[in-house]
Amino acid sequence: MKIICIGRNYSDHVNELNNERPEEPVVFMKPDSSILLKTFPFVIPEFTQEVHHEVELVVKINKVGKYISPKFAHKYYDQIGLGIDFTARDLQAKLKAKGLPWEIAKSFDGATVVGEFMDKNAFADLNDISFSLTKNGEVVQAGNSKDMMWKIDELIAYVSQFFTLKIGDLIYTGTPAGVSKIASGDVLEGFIGDEKMFGVNVL
Repeated sequence: MKIICIGRNYSDHVNELNNERPEEPVVFMKPDSSILLKTFPFVIPEFTQEVHHEVELVVKINKVGKYISPKFAHKYYDQIGLGIDFTARDLQAKLKAKGLPWEIAKSFDGATVVGEFMDKNAFADLNDISFSLTKNGEVVQAGNSKDMMWKIDELIAYVSQFFTLKIGDLIYTGTPAGVSKIASGDVLEGFIGDEKMFGVNVL
């Protein structure tokens, strides 16, 4: 299975990191070895001093597809979930400054939290899904799919130009503003609406 991630899909997050607004989706990949096993804590790696949380809606692909038309993209997923794309921000910044790829800042072991999934039919409107992340009981990120620059079906159509989508593939759809550094002892909890989707202890 592939983990396909979309960067800079919320303008408020683009602005908070002083990034250039993209003209098309920014895509990067994570290996399945980056998935944090359920019930395991997230251990801050020794190679970074600044890991940031990035909470994101996640789409699970349920059908093989290539060159998918936007109008048919809804047929390729039936579940929406929530996850975290942990980022070694200091390492990423150093690599970006040199014009180098920054996968190692995003794709290290444990860098991907995969929470629970919900049937997409549970949502009245997939373009109006609210979600949030709390750190030690305080909301630090809050977003809504209506604020995505590229909606879920558009993302599926776009990435399927380059990658054949397979059953079980995950698409992380981007993070809203509010990313910040985590520290040992933090407790992170993710919600879609009022439904808790995951909880992670940081060591």
